[in-house]
Amino acid sequence: MKQITSIQNPFIKSLVQLQEKAKIRKQTGTFLIEGKREIELAIKGGYEIATLLFYPELVTKLELPIYTTTNTEKIEISKDVFQKLAYRDTTEGVLAIAKTKSLQLSDLNLSKNPLILVAEAPEKPGNVGALLRTADAANIDAVIIANPKSDMYNPNIVRSSVGCLFTRQIATATSEEAIAYLQENKIAIYAATLQDSTSYHTQNYTTPTAMIVGTEATGLSEIWRKESKQNIIIPMQGEIDSMNVSVAAAILLFEAKRQRGF
Repeated sequence: MKQITSIQNPFIKSLVQLQEKAKIRKQTGTFLIEGKREIELAIKGGYEIATLLFYPELVTKLELPIYTTTNTEKIEISKDVFQKLAYRDTTEGVLAIAKTKSLQLSDLNLSKNPLILVAEAPEKPGNVGALLRTADAANIDAVIIANPKSDMYNPNIVRSSVGCLFTRQIATATSEEAIAYLQENKIAIYAATLQDSTSYHTQNYTTPTAMIVGTEATGLSEIWRKESKQNIIIPMQGEIDSMNVSVAAAILLFEAKRQRGF
């Protein structure tokens, strides 16, 4: 089994670049995952693990088959190398190089009565991760990121989603493409926005539904407001007029789930 002990190793340096640069992730079609649970969820979600790096003081060789797929290369690394690559001290000594998936709208496989979350241009990777955790908690069909600001395999998204990047179907598209997809599939659009809106709890979400949320700073673009079946609002009772986007998404999605009897 191959061993790497130096942080100056060219392969390790290339992995640092993989973490830091979306261009490298796109060119190689790979990204990094750290943590046992996250790798297990990635495998369960159909991701292929190309290479597994492990620090033997924290993970034993007997555990390795749990975190590998067909033809996974296994590399033993030193403490220095592990600390160089790991974002967290609690990732249990294992990191994986996984192959990315196509995130096209055409790849989505929806149920007969889908519930979808669309987030337009979320600015912070941490917000994307939180949205994915919300989507997983509500067990919805899919998440569409419209006009994404960063690639979905950004390490901050992978990390903040706590593995939920791998548990829901995800697609990225422009807002125009997302709207066309939803309309083609006869999925009603409910846009969370202040303009021309009615309280969210007055609507019927028991049929195919997409909840659309925008950024906390600027909200949704006009195209969503124009193409929605109904603009909806979460009534605010305090001094501010907005809340964290993942909190808003949770309120809307769980109202839809409540109406559907879940």
